[in-house]
Amino acid sequence: MTLPAPESPPSSTPVPRTVAGLAAARAWLAVEAGGLGFLLPLPQAGEIFPLTEVLPVAHTKPWFLGVANLRGGLHGVVDLAAFLGLPSAVPAVGGGQGGGAGSPMPLSVPGAVQATPVDHARARHAGRLLAVNPELRALCALRVDNLCGLRRMDDSMQPVPQAGPCPSFAAGVWRDGQGRLWQELDLERLVASEAFLAIGEVASLNAAEAAQGAAWA
Repeated sequence: MTLPAPESPPSSTPVPRTVAGLAAARAWLAVEAGGLGFLLPLPQAGEIFPLTEVLPVAHTKPWFLGVANLRGGLHGVVDLAAFLGLPSAVPAVGGGQGGGAGSPMPLSVPGAVQATPVDHARARHAGRLLAVNPELRALCALRVDNLCGLRRMDDSMQPVPQAGPCPSFAAGVWRDGQGRLWQELDLERLVASEAFLAIGEVASLNAAEAAQGAAWA
C-alpha cells in the first residue's frame, strides 16, 4: 500500500511521467516516535513547532495530549507513539508508559513505570509538533520525538515487504542505505481514520478498526 507520487507542477509543455520520474519526485520528512522511524510524505506535512503550551482536555484518550495554539489556530495534539501503541515519552498520569488500553493499537510495554503529574507535565514539552498540511482539512498536529531530516526516493531507499496485515494508513516499509527500516505513513488516511477521530474516552472502535489495531501490534 504505497502512496502515489506527488504531482509535478503544471507547465506549458507536458512531460511524460515515467516510473523513474515518479520515483525522483517522491520525498518524505523523516521522524522518530516510540523508538521507530517514520516517513511522512512532504506534500501532506505542514509546519514544525516546538512542543509548548498544550492544554489538556478532559475525558479524552491518553494519546490525545490536548490542544495547542499554533499561529493563531487551535490544533488537536496527538502523541504519535502512544496512538500507535508504542512506548511514549508522554506517560499517562497514574498509568503505564506507552499506548496502553487507551490506544487503538495497543502494544504491551514491559517494565512500564508509574507516572506522576510532574513527569507528565515535563514530558508534554519534549519533542516537536508537526502540523498536518491544511489542505487535509484537519486542524491537528503530531507529537514526535525527533526530526531526522528529509529522505528522497533514490537508489539508497529500497522497499521492504509488509509483514502481514496493517492499518490502511501504513503505506509501506523502506530500508535506507544504512540498513535502517522506515515505516511510511499516509497522513491523509491517518487523520481521516475512525481510530484517529475517536478521541473521546468513552468512544469505542468498530470491529474493523479493532482488527486493524491488532494487526499493527
